[in-house]
Amino acid sequence: MRRIPGAILIGVVAGLLLGAGLLAGTAPAQSQKPPALGPLPPVPVPRDNPMSPAKVELGRLLFFDPRLSGDASTSCASCHNPEAGWGDGSDVSRGYPGTQHWRNSQTVLNAAHYTKLFWAGEVTSLEGQAEAAATGNVAGNGDPIMMEERLRQIPEYVRRFKAVFGTDRPLIGDVWKAISAFERTLVSTPDQVAFDRFAKGDARALGEEARRGLALFQGKAGCVQCHSGPLASDENYHNLGVPKNPAFEEDPLRQITLRFQHYSRGVPEPLYRTADRDLGLYYTTKRDEDKGKFRTPTLRELKYTAPYMHNGAFFTLEEVIDFYVQGGGQDPGKSPLLRPLRLSAQEKKDLLAFLLSLSSDKPIVVPPPALPEYAAIK
Repeated sequence: MRRIPGAILIGVVAGLLLGAGLLAGTAPAQSQKPPALGPLPPVPVPRDNPMSPAKVELGRLLFFDPRLSGDASTSCASCHNPEAGWGDGSDVSRGYPGTQHWRNSQTVLNAAHYTKLFWAGEVTSLEGQAEAAATGNVAGNGDPIMMEERLRQIPEYVRRFKAVFGTDRPLIGDVWKAISAFERTLVSTPDQVAFDRFAKGDARALGEEARRGLALFQGKAGCVQCHSGPLASDENYHNLGVPKNPAFEEDPLRQITLRFQHYSRGVPEPLYRTADRDLGLYYTTKRDEDKGKFRTPTLRELKYTAPYMHNGAFFTLEEVIDFYVQGGGQDPGKSPLLRPLRLSAQEKKDLLAFLLSLSSDKPIVVPPPALPEYAAIK
């Protein structure tokens, strides 16, 4: 992630930026100072998938098209609904028909700035995320050959793919590229975000509560240790001891999905038999110390993207703040960065005011398009 020049922020918030290492009042080490908060840089675009208006529009159609799934019922927008903050508004995602998912559906907003996608960083590009979601057994459950064939039977898609990619027929790899190009437009605009206006020199953009909240965020509360840089995420992995979601004890389909996740990711048999929660980064590394670790999510657009945490454990930001004030959960592998905080009721309100200032003034919404129809082959 490219670092925003310090001059953008320092002149406005001098005296507020206290650096890292201030959790529970400890002194910061200068060498550990995190990247500065500030407006997002331009969206990074891979060389093999340059942007164009025609590609973005094609991606918009495909994002909303349920024919890119197993039974043509589930589009990207089914789990990333613009009206629900580009998540699905539920604690745990709905999943493919006949199944239930095992994680919260993260917002697509500002996902273009991540270098690690999904809650445990399983893929490293939007293109990889689109493919994994559309073909995942409890997500889109789509067969690439079948999805490709459906698109070939839609003349409008054949025309658009030829215009954008120069191919005579839609190819599934180009589908992921088009969807990713569209998703790279779903980002916060600095002029629409109060904190970004403040960071760029508008001293009136933040009220007194939000300014005090910024000082807490950077200092006493220690949030900046993990939520740093323009994205407000270190993109590292942490175990917070998030409480279990009761849905996994009450819904057999969710229990089945969780067991399937353990099995398909190669969890050892003894752990498969006893594990009762999402193991996070452990699925990839198989290191015991990585159990329950998840990638730090961005704090941008929090106003519109509830519920929160990898399993949707909290439905309000007040709940999230209280969780951190108590020092996180009780998991034995919990990060040592989490300690009880002595925040007053007013300080919690101040911190909430700052967190809300990281969201756009209005929700970022894109209306669903009219989708092209099939046509008989002549």
